[in-house]
Amino acid sequence: MFKRLLIANRGEIAIRIIRSCRELGVEAVAVYSDVDANALHVQLADHAYRIGPADAAQSYLNMDAIIMAAKAAKADAIHPGYGFLSESAEFAEKVTNAGLIFVGPSAEIIRQVGNKDAARAAMQAAGLPMTVGSDPITSADNACEMAEKIGYPVILKPVSGGGGKSMYVANNKAELLNALNKVDVERISFYLETYISEARHIEVQIMADNYGNVLHVGERECSLQRRNQKILEESPSSALTPEMRERVGAMAIRAAKSIFYTSVGTVEFLLDVKTGNFYFMEINPRIQVEHTVTEMVTHIDLVRRQIRIAAGEPLNKKQSDIEFSGHAIECRINAEDPDMCFRPSPGYIESYHQPGGPRVRVDSGVCAGETVQEYYDPMIAKVIAYGRTRGDAIMIMRRALAEFRISGIKTNISFHQQILNNPHFCSGNIDTQFIHKRMTPVIKDECEIDKEDKKLYISHE
Repeated sequence: MFKRLLIANRGEIAIRIIRSCRELGVEAVAVYSDVDANALHVQLADHAYRIGPADAAQSYLNMDAIIMAAKAAKADAIHPGYGFLSESAEFAEKVTNAGLIFVGPSAEIIRQVGNKDAARAAMQAAGLPMTVGSDPITSADNACEMAEKIGYPVILKPVSGGGGKSMYVANNKAELLNALNKVDVERISFYLETYISEARHIEVQIMADNYGNVLHVGERECSLQRRNQKILEESPSSALTPEMRERVGAMAIRAAKSIFYTSVGTVEFLLDVKTGNFYFMEINPRIQVEHTVTEMVTHIDLVRRQIRIAAGEPLNKKQSDIEFSGHAIECRINAEDPDMCFRPSPGYIESYHQPGGPRVRVDSGVCAGETVQEYYDPMIAKVIAYGRTRGDAIMIMRRALAEFRISGIKTNISFHQQILNNPHFCSGNIDTQFIHKRMTPVIKDECEIDKEDKKLYISHE
């Protein structure tokens, strides 16, 4: 096991990793920008190093500064968390070349799964089902021609990148041309694929050691999204039968084995509600924000397991050893104002009281007296409720959110409460368009936000 591990991240995920390090007897090294000098993750770490000014490009995205800090701290390994550099093949390569261990898959694997075109080709060769897709787009005319061959509706996606960014649905040629006007196809490579209008976003958590052992740790329902960004997740999915669960788990293992994947990761699928068919979307080569719900229903510490895999330990488990019980829901608490088109709400936290009690977990990156910075992701905490059943978990989450008190900044807690009281959500009648279809009286999803506000945050996912 490592003696000292540097965490190339901030906020709640940095604190989450620090906690696993403590339990493993590993010293945790934090890094921070100038505005994060007094941040909670810095206070909780065993050691801390400044890596640059507030601008993420000069601090949390500064590969050389982070590796220099790891060298100065005499760290054995670097954990990237999620977001920032977690999916950078270049960073993984630099870490390895510096003689350090990257807590995650190899640079080659990150590069392969990060390119959606290459990932789709690899998964197709492995026999995974997928929607009809196109080659990378070369022009607007080329896009329209490929869309006609695929058949509308189509979805426009970037070849590289994740987190639901720069994705547009087009039901006809006019809408496709409008979408193409919003992106730079000359600078960023895009492709088209069939759009499934009634779909659920199902992702499967995997663990893979360095000795060819791969296990799946169940699925997560991630259909509650706003502008393709997840806001609420749960495990297990209420849409899956035991046969479907076994089928999608087997597909996730096959996907991981086909590319010799190592570390923890997630294989993501779309479930066509009408047909019950799964379609491969992508592989995320990192720990996910929503890993917490899987931990609650399996009692497996995924971050600790990720560190152990990086240290060369085998899984020492069989698929039959993975046990599932109960239901867990996670709400992402963001510093944003739902009444003002979810405008970011950075600022000073005057008071902060997070919920507690039986079967409630809170992973937070802030405390009273701290400032939510305008430079980074708006997520400040995650509330996780665990119940014997889905209905039980919903009631516990309602209670937890009612206890949450934050003053000085706006948050999206009230929006989560509206979701949890929506009868369609409570009945499990959800899909990826739930927010748009079922919450339109509450949210004007297409409202305009000032350009300056759009630049306020760098999203983690």
